[in-house]
Amino acid sequence: MIEKIIVLEDVDPVIFYGVNNTNLQLIKALYPKLRIVARGNVLKAMGDEAELAAFEENILRLERYGAEYNMLKEDAIIDIIKGNAPQAERTGEVIVFSVTGKPIIPRSDNQLKLVEAFRNNDMLFAVGPAGSGKTYTAIALAVRALKNKEIKRIILSRPAVEAGEKLGFLPGDMKEKIDPYLQPLYDALQDMIPAAKLKEYMEQNVIQIAPLAFMRGRTLNDAVVILDEAQNTTTQQIKMFLTRMGLNTKMIVTGDITQIDLPASQVSGLVQSLKILRSVKGIAFIELNKKDIVRHKLVTRIVEAYEKFDREQKSSKKEQ
Repeated sequence: MIEKIIVLEDVDPVIFYGVNNTNLQLIKALYPKLRIVARGNVLKAMGDEAELAAFEENILRLERYGAEYNMLKEDAIIDIIKGNAPQAERTGEVIVFSVTGKPIIPRSDNQLKLVEAFRNNDMLFAVGPAGSGKTYTAIALAVRALKNKEIKRIILSRPAVEAGEKLGFLPGDMKEKIDPYLQPLYDALQDMIPAAKLKEYMEQNVIQIAPLAFMRGRTLNDAVVILDEAQNTTTQQIKMFLTRMGLNTKMIVTGDITQIDLPASQVSGLVQSLKILRSVKGIAFIELNKKDIVRHKLVTRIVEAYEKFDREQKSSKKEQ
């Protein structure tokens, strides 16, 4: 008999072995001719040389699968060991997997259009109401590109404009003052990247989150760059942002033109750029609507109520 030792380096042993070692028991059942012992992140198997070679190859495939999808279920184990593509790998709609192993997929036709537009264009604008998934989908696409080593970094930005509040007198240093504006971006990233890995990425500047003002003077190469809440940019700000684009870079601009928090005297840079750039080749425009809202069902009703109110206000002004 030959002995083979395999060290699991990339996957959490808890994910690999399963609750109460159910995955390990299944692997043992699928290799009845081998004697398999597991301790910590080390697997030891004894048996025939040819059988051990196939076992090692499949264990490494299982390890890669568990690391990528943050989960390892019985059906995936059976598929991999039998030489079939697991269901998760066959699902073309999955963008990335969350830290709990849940697939993050386009949840509406327009979100799917956003995914397809990202594949075929270097710059895209995603405009829609609150809760339509534009920012979350954009960040998922960026995380996927980073995992696939298509890019070297993710850069996320927002204009620091309060939604009817003045936060300038809050205590703290600049980072502490800025973080409230950027929290929605942190929330999305924490859904998709384990906490320790996210901290490492941010310490190494693989993922950068910064206010729009910090973009001036930079050339952004090998990156996915996302500008969120772009309806609150001025004409000069959005032009400055768009012209930061470097080699092997994709840009996604998201915003909701019904939630502009700029002073009434200022024109939204997003609204203006939608008109100016509409015919530029290589730029895609995705318009999401209330049918794409994936938050609580009340959000859709709230959006509809405000739309109705705005229509009535415009109608009464015309009559006057």
